[in-house]
Amino acid sequence: MTQALVGVMGGSGLYQMDALQDAREQQISTPFGAPSDVLVTGRVHGVAVAFLARHARGHRLLPSEVPYRANIYAMKQLGVRYLLSVSAVGSLREDFKPLDMVLPDQFIDLTKGRDSTFFGRGAVAHVSMAQPVCAAAAEVLGRAVRNVLAAETSDHGVTLHQGGTYVCIDGPQFSSIAESNWYRAMGAGVIGMTNMPEAKLAREAQMAYTTLAMVTDYDCWHPREAHVTANLALANLFKNADRAQQVVAEAIRLLGSEQPASEAHSALKNALVTQPEAMAPEVHARLAALLY
Repeated sequence: MTQALVGVMGGSGLYQMDALQDAREQQISTPFGAPSDVLVTGRVHGVAVAFLARHARGHRLLPSEVPYRANIYAMKQLGVRYLLSVSAVGSLREDFKPLDMVLPDQFIDLTKGRDSTFFGRGAVAHVSMAQPVCAAAAEVLGRAVRNVLAAETSDHGVTLHQGGTYVCIDGPQFSSIAESNWYRAMGAGVIGMTNMPEAKLAREAQMAYTTLAMVTDYDCWHPREAHVTANLALANLFKNADRAQQVVAEAIRLLGSEQPASEAHSALKNALVTQPEAMAPEVHARLAALLY
């Protein structure tokens, strides 16, 4: 299989990478089933990249139907060390306005019933999620956003917010007003349906994970703004689609050039309770891509 340094998990509105050269589709199987779609490998600014449409091309998977373990494991099988996630989010703060970009550094996971670990069934590990986003990768992504915004000649009116808490819900329904205000009371800045358990699994896979959250709406808490609908969210998302493509390409260029050190790259060092030599052969085979 073609190896990749950077992985891109495309969310709503980002179903392909325009900058990808020498693109090649790869059908990958994992011990955790099939990924959402084929992975597309190629090069961006000379950097080896793997791209996956999280909801599949044509947007066919609900957030709770996404095979998160298979997606992350497939990226790991391709050698990915830096994983960029792109997601549409609703804003829970007045200053996070539609079309703004947010780089969350914390998560609140309110999902239920999603497979959130590769471990179990013969192997135990407890990774730290105190800092769920790689600070080094997020800093690079922030620079990429600023570089792209600075190059625009028109008054784009887009603000980058570095940091914030992403609350993840199952969906597919949007929130009630009571729920939206509850999330605001928690201190959450944005709301989405897909970054968990993605971030947890990326940490177990020892990948440096960061996410580009693109604000599409004010959820339903705002007293003067329209309540979120799928049409409203997608309309604002597509307004930002070209900018998101540029940001991701610039982040790939920077990551390829700098390859920053990340604590995530050794996340299992102090997390494995069951050592590899103590695992049954079939357990070791199932987890092999993660362990080394």
